[in-house]
Amino acid sequence: MKKESIITLPNSHLRQKSQRVFVVDNTTRELVDDMVSASIDWEQSRPHEISAALAAVQVDRLDRVVIIRNSFDDKADNSFTALINPEIVKYEGKIVADYEGCLSVSDIYGKVPRHSKVRVKALDTSGNEVRFKAEGFLARVIQHEIDHTNGIVFIDHIKDNADGFYKLDKDGELEPLDYEVHVKHNATLWQD
Repeated sequence: MKKESIITLPNSHLRQKSQRVFVVDNTTRELVDDMVSASIDWEQSRPHEISAALAAVQVDRLDRVVIIRNSFDDKADNSFTALINPEIVKYEGKIVADYEGCLSVSDIYGKVPRHSKVRVKALDTSGNEVRFKAEGFLARVIQHEIDHTNGIVFIDHIKDNADGFYKLDKDGELEPLDYEVHVKHNATLWQD
């Protein structure tokens, strides 16, 4: 699967809730492989960004499947972990606002408040239940992807905050966006 398979707003499917996966089978594993391929292809076209994670809805499949990169620091490590039917069973820690981007929200970044720790339950690609605690950036990524499975996009958390939107400059540094010009103008495209 190529990066062109990744849908972006205003595609209305991004606003739909994904369905539970009742049987983890070869079709599920093929979906995971396709998602990894699309993520890597997208990343190869972006010199200053990594594809940290992807939800199945982003490749236009309404299944509760997400993939999360195994190393956020090593762009050469193209391995991902799949979480099937992921859910947060407990939010912990404090609320921290930090930067997020999204493969389905082209060239926009935002400072999003999220819990610093979460406890997660999911199935792996063999259908076995896994439970774990995530902190920091991993906790943020998991919350972002689970939001996708519920039809929520990161900009929904900051859409009324004029100071919350950013873009990357040519050197890969974040710079604030002019809210009136870039954000408010596109708000109708992002409606939930």
